[in-house]
Amino acid sequence: MGAQTAAAVPTPASVLGWEPGADRKLPTWKQVTDYFAAVDKASARVTVRTLGKTTLGRPFIVAFISDSATLANLPRYQRIQHQLWDPRQRANATRDSLIAQGKNVILITSSIHSTEVGGFLTPLVVADRLARADTPEARSILANTIIMLVPSQNPDGVDIVGDWYRQTLDTPAEGTNPPALYHFYTGHDNNRDWYAFTQKETRYTVDSLYTPWVPQIVNDVHQQGANAGRIFIPPYMDPVEPNIDPVLTASTNALGMSMAWRIIADGKTGVATNASYDQWSPARQYSLNHRGARILTETASARLATAVNLPFELLGTGRGYDAKVASWNFPAVWPGGRWGIGDIVSYQVSATWALLVEAARDRAAWLTSYAALGERALDPAHPWTTSTTPAAYVIPKAQKDPAALARLVWSLQHGQVQLFESIPAGHYIVPMVQPFGSYAKALLERQVYPNLREYPGGPPKAPYDVTAHTLPLLFGVDVRAEQSLSLQTGALVPPVAEPAYQVPGLSGAPRKRIAIYQNNQSSMDEGWTRWVFDAHQIRFTSVRDADMRGGNLRARFDAIILPDQSALQLRRGLGAPYPDSLRGGLGEAGAAALKAFVEAGGTLLAFNEASNYAIETLALPVRNVLNGVRSTEFYAPGSLFGVTVTSGHPLAATYTAPVPAIWFEDSPTFEVTDPAKATAVLTYQSTGNPLLSGWLQGAEKLLGKAAMVDVQMGQGHVVLYGFRPQYRAQSNATWPLIWSALLR
Repeated sequence: MGAQTAAAVPTPASVLGWEPGADRKLPTWKQVTDYFAAVDKASARVTVRTLGKTTLGRPFIVAFISDSATLANLPRYQRIQHQLWDPRQRANATRDSLIAQGKNVILITSSIHSTEVGGFLTPLVVADRLARADTPEARSILANTIIMLVPSQNPDGVDIVGDWYRQTLDTPAEGTNPPALYHFYTGHDNNRDWYAFTQKETRYTVDSLYTPWVPQIVNDVHQQGANAGRIFIPPYMDPVEPNIDPVLTASTNALGMSMAWRIIADGKTGVATNASYDQWSPARQYSLNHRGARILTETASARLATAVNLPFELLGTGRGYDAKVASWNFPAVWPGGRWGIGDIVSYQVSATWALLVEAARDRAAWLTSYAALGERALDPAHPWTTSTTPAAYVIPKAQKDPAALARLVWSLQHGQVQLFESIPAGHYIVPMVQPFGSYAKALLERQVYPNLREYPGGPPKAPYDVTAHTLPLLFGVDVRAEQSLSLQTGALVPPVAEPAYQVPGLSGAPRKRIAIYQNNQSSMDEGWTRWVFDAHQIRFTSVRDADMRGGNLRARFDAIILPDQSALQLRRGLGAPYPDSLRGGLGEAGAAALKAFVEAGGTLLAFNEASNYAIETLALPVRNVLNGVRSTEFYAPGSLFGVTVTSGHPLAATYTAPVPAIWFEDSPTFEVTDPAKATAVLTYQSTGNPLLSGWLQGAEKLLGKAAMVDVQMGQGHVVLYGFRPQYRAQSNATWPLIWSALLR
């Protein structure tokens, strides 16, 4: 591109009206899309595509960026990608030729978490540099890579957060998080959806970018807390998910360390590696389970786009380092001081640029490694893992919950797993020798999370997220591993349709008047509850604090659901510096209204921690035996536990899971103190260990105790769930425990 043409490329500032990184300035989503549309029109190096509409109707876009000759021949390079990642698709002796011709395909995803506002702006700066191509580095990147740049994986949140920020400028609430989920259903959990694929935005990224291209590298741009390092770059901390190929772990480590070296050499300080974040769950590590090195960057936040001042002496510790002390994984200490949106954008751009430079320079090595990954996946010796690997998983077609079976098959296929018919018929077969057999194994087996401690004899070392992701237990589907396959493998199963969910007596019919409580201190569990109800076409009313405090609830509703939220949050809600109109939770008036509702014949469903609120507020004859128990005595950070079903109890009548299991995460466990008024629906075994998948310390605290309790109160009932029955919309197995309580 000549100088005259380069000058014709619009700058971000020419569209926004200010430079990206300007204090107290955030763009609207329309400004972001307007900028990319203008660059697409002006530059042959950028092609923008709209992949669909978001949950709230905004365009979800991706920018393909490369040199003009490559962009003109994208189908050719896509074919090369497929021939490299799947050796079955290439002719003998073509490997080296394909490596010589191919490009390093890089997916950059940004601002999935919308309060991480630097991610609204960094893509604009990166796109501008590449569209101009006025440096040798930029031209090398364009010649050797194909970049798929997603400026936001949550466009709705760009406006939810941005509108709130602009509305509260020059008020005490400036820089606070909005009093609503920044994704309509999931909030911060939208990057925990990478094997369930429930959200439109997840599907656009998977269906249009991951699956067609299977990128070699993914750069996932995030922000973290303000008080420790300035940026995290891999390597990750232990543990490593055992089904991730060590080649990918090593390549992620090497690229991350090269990035850290480069940006420190460029003058950046406060760079942490091998800290804070682990490499465990496929819910977050989709690319590492699909041939792509995942470079998560986490840059320190400010108060949205409002700067903060952080004196050096107030800097704290991150997991694995002290921000005031130089160490091997934190070699350049940040001196403290002012930190704002401009610093965030600068660090994010520097890290992304370092990744692109390294990826372009080592194109042939990346493609050689990529081809090797494809060959290793088809090796019967399974060099991608050191754990025991069966020949196949076998899924009987005769299941008590056909919709759960359909969801399991659909979910596996959506993640590029191949399933085959059995001979004789009647089963699905998932062989491990296939391109994404490792991903299938990660989802179908039971997890054994290592017993990590902060120090010998010390408290458990907390995982970054959860420790279990066993789909057969979550969905309630019978699956078995076979070391030596007892059936013959038949034809490849064609893509199945996603199931349509229905609950007789609830779906599409206003038979029950249901309310879901929505606190101004927004709860992701509340959002997931709404998603599950919408997916089943069950009508409900969202009720806010003022609705609840107003009383007369029984005249309006038959059932009220309190999603997972702490008793303190439910009771108090938001406080200062939020406006008076948003402050306060249920308070005394809401508690009295709930008591009157139940006594008059209503049903109150309390999920997980909300059970503590119900027990305390309504003086129920139930005790949470884990109240006040320290993590050194009991610890279960997101695991699956086995339970025993009380025979004949009406709330368990439609619970059909072949292995009764519940999702336990910061959950209560119950002891009934008055059996005349309260009945256990689900209990833990009286001896042994109820752990099925994940991590549990202190199993003896659960033995013989209840996981779900039905309490009679006046003419109504309170149902206490010591688990999340609709966990991230993944726990099909326990959904019936909600429906039965609503239909009683």
